[in-house]
Amino acid sequence: MGYTIRPSVPSPVCPRKFAYRVVRPKAIAHFYARETTTYILTPFAKFLTGILVGRGSLLTSHGEVHKRLRKSLTPAFSIAAIRKLLPIFYDSAYKAKVAWDSILENSPDGAIIEVQEWMNHISLDTMGIAGFSHDFASLDGKRSAVTTVFEEMGNAKPSPVFGYIFVLAHLFPAILSLPNPRTRLTQILNDTMGIISRELLEKTKKENEEGISEEQKDKSIIGLLIKAGSTDSELYMSQEEILAQTKVLLFAGYDTTSASLTWALIELCRDQEAQNKLREELSQLHGDPTWDQLTNGLPYLDAVVHETLRLHAPLPETTRVKTTLSPLSDPVFIPSSPSPVTHLSIPRGTIVTVPLASVNRSTSFWGPDAKAFQPSRWIDEDGMSGRAKEIQGHKHILTFSDGPRTCLGKGFAVAEFKVVLSVLVRNFTFEFRDGPETKADIAGGILPRPRIEGEEGSRVE
Repeated sequence: MGYTIRPSVPSPVCPRKFAYRVVRPKAIAHFYARETTTYILTPFAKFLTGILVGRGSLLTSHGEVHKRLRKSLTPAFSIAAIRKLLPIFYDSAYKAKVAWDSILENSPDGAIIEVQEWMNHISLDTMGIAGFSHDFASLDGKRSAVTTVFEEMGNAKPSPVFGYIFVLAHLFPAILSLPNPRTRLTQILNDTMGIISRELLEKTKKENEEGISEEQKDKSIIGLLIKAGSTDSELYMSQEEILAQTKVLLFAGYDTTSASLTWALIELCRDQEAQNKLREELSQLHGDPTWDQLTNGLPYLDAVVHETLRLHAPLPETTRVKTTLSPLSDPVFIPSSPSPVTHLSIPRGTIVTVPLASVNRSTSFWGPDAKAFQPSRWIDEDGMSGRAKEIQGHKHILTFSDGPRTCLGKGFAVAEFKVVLSVLVRNFTFEFRDGPETKADIAGGILPRPRIEGEEGSRVE
């Protein structure tokens, strides 16, 4: 893996600047621990993220503002809060099951189902209700402006012109605000989410004025956030900030979860033995898994979920700008220096990247089978390499990042992932339409998504 920090030569994207790739555990921990102060979003990333979710979001803020927003959101993602959302996760999963049962009734020998589209519907409806008390009803066949925007963004074919604009935008971020198909879609999304967030604000205000009991009050993530802000001035958010967090939840809960679920089903199609083993574990239960069973009682389900998250991180890397001295995992001996070098001085304005997807798949950390889908590595006593345990982060993977910017919704995401997978695998057997040798690759979109090689857009059948 080389030294802790790898310099690369200046590029057209970052002229007159050097880019460093952080690949050693100690330096990665240093990077993530200082991600809202010493290492901050590049101007390009901040501008692009601001266009999508707004400037007052958790994703675009730094320092004290980020700390305040995160403090406001944290109670809504507590174990107690997520546990109460379990019925919503199951409701979405069972709606998909009922729809698939209906399709299979007319196809006794099996049916071809475009899985990713259904995972999109499950994720969207779940986040709509759990996140901000809005039912998009996409599992019931309803079309909404949000559904249309995400589908068009996900299926848009790359344009050579946009490619040039994208490169130039690293130097001049404001170029991204010029009228183009994506800015039109973003505006539609902003308008729709603005209406939804205002409706939720009015609903919460009405509940407070009418003295509705706690049991009857809104329990959605944003609903809890608004309620907390009304009683604690430190947790208060402006309407613009609430709208921004609503869009963050939508993007995070929709795109990442649906892609991860699709990847899990792809891997289980490739590995029928793993699929059967998971089904066997789930079949031992009487009814659906409880919260305690989901968190501690189903080791193979947990292994499949985390092996999928390890292999298929929704974001391939974390890139920031500005630095301070970075500690090395191991001292570096330089002939001209009488003592080992343990710190490396990096100029201000340098681009620093943690290639988290590469670290997750690195043979240096995860052993010779690092790039293979092996759920057993999470269960066998010697299944996880000792070096993998050097990685700080959720379950020693960097998929959810780490430090002050670690994904606040990881508990929500893992719980939803497990619920949906448990319902689907218990009730259906999954195979590739074109046989076990079918290959999957990456399609574009808001975030990289899986697709079956040769299919249009991000189709997975």
